[in-house]
Amino acid sequence: MCRGFWQHDRIRPMKVGTKSLLIGVHQILWHPFTVYRAWTRLYGRPTVREAICILLHDWGYWGSSEMDGANGVRHPEVGAAVVGFFFGDAHRELVLLHSRRYAREHGRDPSKLCWADKLSIVYEPDWFYLLRARASGELDEYRRQALNWIGPDKSDREWLLWVKRRFAKAALTESRALFAAPSQRLSQKEGGMHSATAKDSFPTSAVVKAP
Repeated sequence: MCRGFWQHDRIRPMKVGTKSLLIGVHQILWHPFTVYRAWTRLYGRPTVREAICILLHDWGYWGSSEMDGANGVRHPEVGAAVVGFFFGDAHRELVLLHSRRYAREHGRDPSKLCWADKLSIVYEPDWFYLLRARASGELDEYRRQALNWIGPDKSDREWLLWVKRRFAKAALTESRALFAAPSQRLSQKEGGMHSATAKDSFPTSAVVKAP
């Protein structure tokens, strides 16, 4: 019986969310590094607490059977619980609301981290991103989600360049709008968040050349 248990355990496939954190798109060290670069580009250098939020924001993908389904959509909750325990509600919400879908389903606006997360893809070398996305099995899911905009006849690299332009445009537009609202700036200041304004010297047309 014990032998059968261990044999079954060995052949149990690893969940895509776990693979994403280990070798995939959300690799636990590389992805936070690109988000850190994007945050610095949008807002200036993050504080230590903000950097920890960047490091932990996707840890909830561990054990998830899909990236954007019923399990994957709740992935911000794990990192948010950790930073909330140590740093308080402002940082908990910074992580919790980095997902646009999660924020929308809870009637909230996305946090600053959302737009740094989106912009981070432009710091990905195409070959390295696609290598990880294929290895983890995420690429098929992501391409299926984009079929209404970019068809299967396009190459993976063409799809990725389309994603980079789409995400960069959203990140640059929304991060600027975030700091244009005085009430949002006041809320950020009261929460102890970094208050630098989004930088304007980052043309969308050149954004895919960042790596």
